[in-house]
Amino acid sequence: MTALSPAPLATPATRLRWAVADGLTLVGRELGRIRREPGQLIAALIFPAFMVLLFGYVFGSAIKVPGGGNYREYLMPGLFTMVTFTSVMAVTLNVATDAANGVMDRFRSMPMARSAVPFGQTGADALLGVLNMVIMAGAGLVVGWRPHHGVVATLQAFLLLAALRYALSWVGCYLGLVVKNERTADQLIPLVFPVTMISNAYVPTDGMPAWMRVVADWNPVSAATAACRDLFGNPGVPAADASWPLAHPVAAVLLWTVVLLAVFVPLSIRTYGRRGR
Repeated sequence: MTALSPAPLATPATRLRWAVADGLTLVGRELGRIRREPGQLIAALIFPAFMVLLFGYVFGSAIKVPGGGNYREYLMPGLFTMVTFTSVMAVTLNVATDAANGVMDRFRSMPMARSAVPFGQTGADALLGVLNMVIMAGAGLVVGWRPHHGVVATLQAFLLLAALRYALSWVGCYLGLVVKNERTADQLIPLVFPVTMISNAYVPTDGMPAWMRVVADWNPVSAATAACRDLFGNPGVPAADASWPLAHPVAAVLLWTVVLLAVFVPLSIRTYGRRGR
Protein backbone atom coordinates (compact mmCIF):
# COMPACT_ATOMS: atom_id res chain seq x y z
CA MET A 1 0.00 0.00 0.00
CA THR A 2 1.34 3.40 -0.97
CA ALA A 3 1.67 5.86 1.92
CA LEU A 4 -0.21 9.12 1.56
CA SER A 5 2.00 12.17 1.22
CA PRO A 6 1.32 15.04 3.60
CA ALA A 7 -0.50 18.01 2.06
CA PRO A 8 1.92 20.75 1.12
CA LEU A 9 1.89 23.80 3.32
CA ALA A 10 0.27 26.87 1.83
CA THR A 11 2.77 29.50 0.75
CA PRO A 12 2.45 33.10 1.98
CA ALA A 13 1.27 34.12 -1.50
CA THR A 14 -1.46 31.47 -1.42
CA ARG A 15 -2.60 32.53 2.05
CA LEU A 16 -2.72 36.14 0.93
CA ARG A 17 -4.78 35.19 -2.13
CA TRP A 18 -7.23 33.24 0.04
CA ALA A 19 -7.50 36.14 2.49
CA VAL A 20 -8.22 38.62 -0.31
CA ALA A 21 -10.82 36.31 -1.87
CA ASP A 22 -12.53 35.72 1.48
CA GLY A 23 -12.43 39.44 2.27
CA LEU A 24 -14.05 40.34 -1.07
CA THR A 25 -16.75 37.76 -0.43
CA LEU A 26 -17.56 39.38 2.89
CA VAL A 27 -17.54 42.84 1.31
CA GLY A 28 -20.27 41.51 -0.98
CA ARG A 29 -22.11 40.17 2.06
CA GLU A 30 -22.04 43.57 3.77
CA LEU A 31 -23.24 45.35 0.63
CA GLY A 32 -25.99 42.75 0.27
CA ARG A 33 -27.13 43.48 3.82
CA ILE A 34 -27.45 47.16 2.92
CA ARG A 35 -29.58 46.23 -0.11
CA ARG A 36 -31.89 44.24 2.12
CA GLU A 37 -32.19 47.22 4.48
CA PRO A 38 -32.75 50.14 2.07
CA GLY A 39 -33.73 52.46 4.92
CA GLN A 40 -30.17 52.33 6.25
CA LEU A 41 -28.76 53.20 2.82
CA ILE A 42 -31.25 56.03 2.26
CA ALA A 43 -30.48 57.54 5.66
CA ALA A 44 -26.73 57.28 5.01
CA LEU A 45 -27.10 59.10 1.68
CA ILE A 46 -29.59 61.76 2.81
CA PHE A 47 -27.57 62.69 5.92
CA PRO A 48 -24.70 64.40 4.00
CA ALA A 49 -27.09 66.50 1.91
CA PHE A 50 -29.07 67.46 5.01
CA MET A 51 -25.90 68.59 6.79
CA VAL A 52 -24.91 70.79 3.85
CA LEU A 53 -28.27 72.57 3.91
CA LEU A 54 -28.44 72.83 7.70
CA PHE A 55 -24.93 74.11 8.39
CA GLY A 56 -24.63 76.09 5.15
CA TYR A 57 -27.72 78.21 5.66
CA VAL A 58 -28.08 78.26 9.46
CA PHE A 59 -24.43 78.90 10.37
CA GLY A 60 -23.69 80.74 7.13
CA SER A 61 -25.74 83.75 8.13
CA ALA A 62 -23.82 84.30 11.39
CA ILE A 63 -20.16 83.35 10.81
CA LYS A 64 -17.56 85.44 9.04
CA VAL A 65 -14.79 83.64 7.19
CA PRO A 66 -11.24 84.73 8.14
CA GLY A 67 -9.89 86.81 5.27
CA GLY A 68 -13.33 86.97 3.65
CA GLY A 69 -15.02 84.57 1.29
CA ASN A 70 -18.14 82.45 0.96
CA TYR A 71 -18.96 80.56 4.17
CA ARG A 72 -20.36 77.57 2.29
CA GLU A 73 -17.04 77.18 0.48
CA TYR A 74 -15.32 77.45 3.86
CA LEU A 75 -17.75 74.88 5.30
CA MET A 76 -17.69 72.13 2.68
CA PRO A 77 -14.18 70.76 3.46
CA GLY A 78 -15.25 70.48 7.12
CA LEU A 79 -18.41 68.59 6.17
CA PHE A 80 -16.43 66.24 3.92
CA THR A 81 -14.19 65.53 6.91
CA MET A 82 -17.15 65.05 9.25
CA VAL A 83 -18.68 62.45 6.93
CA THR A 84 -15.29 60.75 6.78
CA PHE A 85 -15.24 60.41 10.58
CA THR A 86 -18.73 58.84 10.65
CA SER A 87 -16.95 55.68 9.51
CA VAL A 88 -16.01 55.03 13.15
CA MET A 89 -19.65 55.09 14.24
CA ALA A 90 -20.99 53.01 11.35
CA VAL A 91 -18.42 50.20 11.54
CA THR A 92 -18.52 50.05 15.36
CA LEU A 93 -22.27 49.51 15.27
CA ASN A 94 -22.17 46.93 12.44
CA VAL A 95 -19.39 44.88 14.04
CA ALA A 96 -20.98 45.01 17.51
CA THR A 97 -24.33 43.92 16.03
CA ASP A 98 -22.73 40.93 14.28
CA ALA A 99 -20.87 40.01 17.46
CA ALA A 100 -24.00 40.22 19.61
CA ASN A 101 -26.03 38.13 17.15
CA GLY A 102 -23.46 35.33 16.94
CA VAL A 103 -22.51 36.08 13.33
CA MET A 104 -18.83 36.40 14.24
CA ASP A 105 -18.90 32.98 15.91
CA ARG A 106 -20.39 31.40 12.79
CA PHE A 107 -17.76 33.02 10.59
CA ARG A 108 -15.02 31.78 12.92
CA SER A 109 -16.24 28.20 12.51
CA MET A 110 -15.93 28.43 8.71
CA PRO A 111 -12.75 27.70 6.73
CA MET A 112 -11.83 31.28 5.96
CA ALA A 113 -8.93 33.60 6.62
CA ARG A 114 -8.96 35.16 10.08
CA SER A 115 -8.49 38.63 8.57
CA ALA A 116 -11.39 38.28 6.11
CA VAL A 117 -14.17 39.43 8.45
CA PRO A 118 -12.51 42.71 9.51
CA PHE A 119 -11.46 43.36 5.92
CA GLY A 120 -15.02 42.72 4.75
CA GLN A 121 -16.47 45.21 7.22
CA THR A 122 -13.94 47.95 6.47
CA GLY A 123 -14.01 47.38 2.71
CA ALA A 124 -17.80 47.70 2.54
CA ASP A 125 -17.66 50.92 4.57
CA ALA A 126 -15.05 52.34 2.19
CA LEU A 127 -17.43 51.80 -0.76
CA LEU A 128 -20.31 53.37 1.14
CA GLY A 129 -18.04 56.31 1.92
CA VAL A 130 -17.54 56.93 -1.81
CA LEU A 131 -21.32 57.20 -2.25
CA ASN A 132 -21.54 59.60 0.70
CA MET A 133 -18.86 61.82 -0.81
CA VAL A 134 -20.60 61.90 -4.20
CA ILE A 135 -23.91 62.92 -2.61
CA MET A 136 -22.27 65.57 -0.45
CA ALA A 137 -20.25 66.97 -3.36
CA GLY A 138 -23.43 67.23 -5.42
CA ALA A 139 -25.23 69.05 -2.60
CA GLY A 140 -22.24 71.35 -2.17
CA LEU A 141 -22.24 72.27 -5.86
CA VAL A 142 -25.93 73.12 -5.59
CA VAL A 143 -25.39 75.56 -2.70
CA GLY A 144 -22.41 77.29 -4.30
CA TRP A 145 -19.29 75.32 -3.32
CA ARG A 146 -16.62 75.02 -6.00
CA PRO A 147 -13.11 73.47 -6.10
CA HIS A 148 -10.77 76.02 -7.67
CA HIS A 149 -7.46 74.18 -8.11
CA GLY A 150 -8.38 71.84 -10.93
CA VAL A 151 -9.29 68.19 -11.33
CA VAL A 152 -5.99 66.72 -10.10
CA ALA A 153 -5.98 68.61 -6.80
CA THR A 154 -9.67 67.83 -6.29
CA LEU A 155 -9.08 64.11 -6.80
CA GLN A 156 -6.11 64.26 -4.43
CA ALA A 157 -8.35 65.74 -1.73
CA PHE A 158 -10.98 63.02 -2.13
CA LEU A 159 -8.36 60.27 -2.21
CA LEU A 160 -6.86 61.67 0.98
CA LEU A 161 -10.28 61.56 2.65
CA ALA A 162 -10.92 58.03 1.36
CA ALA A 163 -7.62 56.80 2.81
CA LEU A 164 -8.37 58.45 6.16
CA ARG A 165 -11.89 56.97 6.20
CA TYR A 166 -10.48 53.50 5.57
CA ALA A 167 -8.06 53.89 8.48
CA LEU A 168 -10.87 55.15 10.72
CA SER A 169 -13.03 52.17 9.77
CA TRP A 170 -10.42 49.92 11.39
CA VAL A 171 -10.77 51.96 14.59
CA GLY A 172 -14.50 51.26 14.43
CA CYS A 173 -13.89 47.58 13.75
CA TYR A 174 -11.71 47.28 16.85
CA LEU A 175 -14.21 49.14 19.03
CA GLY A 176 -17.06 46.96 17.78
CA LEU A 177 -15.12 43.80 18.62
CA VAL A 178 -14.28 45.12 22.08
CA VAL A 179 -17.75 46.28 23.13
CA LYS A 180 -19.48 43.17 21.64
CA ASN A 181 -22.88 44.75 22.22
CA GLU A 182 -24.92 46.93 19.87
CA ARG A 183 -26.53 48.81 22.77
CA THR A 184 -23.13 49.80 24.13
CA ALA A 185 -22.03 50.75 20.61
CA ASP A 186 -25.07 53.04 20.32
CA GLN A 187 -24.01 54.80 23.49
CA LEU A 188 -20.49 55.36 22.16
CA ILE A 189 -21.68 57.00 18.93
CA PRO A 190 -22.33 60.49 20.40
CA LEU A 191 -18.72 60.63 21.58
CA VAL A 192 -17.60 61.16 17.99
CA PHE A 193 -19.40 64.49 17.67
CA PRO A 194 -17.22 66.44 20.15
CA VAL A 195 -14.18 65.29 18.16
CA THR A 196 -15.59 66.86 14.99
CA MET A 197 -16.91 69.96 16.73
CA ILE A 198 -13.67 70.94 18.55
CA SER A 199 -11.92 71.69 15.29
CA ASN A 200 -11.76 74.22 12.47
CA ALA A 201 -14.41 72.31 10.49
CA TYR A 202 -17.31 74.70 11.11
CA VAL A 203 -15.88 77.82 12.73
CA PRO A 204 -12.48 79.49 12.96
CA THR A 205 -10.50 78.49 16.05
CA ASP A 206 -9.26 82.02 16.79
CA GLY A 207 -12.12 82.73 19.18
CA MET A 208 -11.64 79.55 21.23
CA PRO A 209 -9.94 79.55 24.66
CA ALA A 210 -6.19 78.97 24.37
CA TRP A 211 -6.28 75.38 25.68
CA MET A 212 -9.17 74.47 23.38
CA ARG A 213 -7.46 76.05 20.40
CA VAL A 214 -4.43 73.80 20.98
CA VAL A 215 -6.70 70.74 21.06
CA ALA A 216 -8.47 71.90 17.92
CA ASP A 217 -5.24 72.61 16.04
CA TRP A 218 -3.88 69.12 16.77
CA ASN A 219 -7.19 67.40 16.09
CA PRO A 220 -6.96 65.18 12.96
CA VAL A 221 -10.31 66.64 11.90
CA SER A 222 -8.66 70.07 11.65
CA ALA A 223 -5.74 68.68 9.64
CA ALA A 224 -8.05 66.93 7.18
CA THR A 225 -10.22 70.03 6.84
CA ALA A 226 -7.20 72.27 6.27
CA ALA A 227 -5.81 69.84 3.69
CA CYS A 228 -9.08 69.89 1.76
CA ARG A 229 -9.31 73.69 1.87
CA ASP A 230 -5.77 73.89 0.53
CA LEU A 231 -6.36 71.36 -2.26
CA PHE A 232 -9.80 72.70 -3.21
CA GLY A 233 -8.67 76.33 -3.03
CA ASN A 234 -11.43 77.21 -0.58
CA PRO A 235 -11.28 80.02 2.04
CA GLY A 236 -9.77 79.42 5.45
CA VAL A 237 -6.24 78.25 4.61
CA PRO A 238 -4.18 78.50 7.86
CA ALA A 239 -1.71 81.30 8.42
CA ALA A 240 2.00 80.68 7.96
CA ASP A 241 2.61 80.61 11.74
CA ALA A 242 -0.02 77.92 12.38
CA SER A 243 0.76 74.75 14.34
CA TRP A 244 2.54 71.96 12.46
CA PRO A 245 -0.57 69.88 11.55
CA LEU A 246 -2.24 72.95 10.05
CA ALA A 247 0.90 74.26 8.36
CA HIS A 248 1.49 70.82 6.76
CA PRO A 249 -2.04 69.36 6.66
CA VAL A 250 -1.56 66.82 3.86
CA ALA A 251 1.49 65.33 5.58
CA ALA A 252 -0.39 65.32 8.90
CA VAL A 253 -3.36 63.43 7.42
CA LEU A 254 -1.09 60.88 5.77
CA LEU A 255 0.75 60.41 9.06
CA TRP A 256 -2.54 59.91 10.95
CA THR A 257 -3.67 57.41 8.32
CA VAL A 258 -0.49 55.34 8.51
CA VAL A 259 -0.46 55.36 12.33
CA LEU A 260 -4.12 54.33 12.61
CA LEU A 261 -3.67 51.48 10.12
CA ALA A 262 -0.45 50.31 11.77
CA VAL A 263 -2.14 50.19 15.19
CA PHE A 264 -5.71 49.08 14.52
CA VAL A 265 -5.35 46.57 11.65
CA PRO A 266 -3.31 44.09 13.75
CA LEU A 267 -5.35 44.92 16.87
CA SER A 268 -8.63 44.18 15.07
CA ILE A 269 -7.39 40.93 13.52
CA ARG A 270 -5.91 39.74 16.81
CA THR A 271 -9.06 40.64 18.78
CA TYR A 272 -11.29 38.88 16.26
CA GLY A 273 -9.09 35.76 16.41
CA ARG A 274 -9.23 35.66 20.23
CA ARG A 275 -12.96 36.15 20.63
CA GLY A 276 -13.71 32.43 20.51
CA ARG A 277 -11.06 31.41 23.02
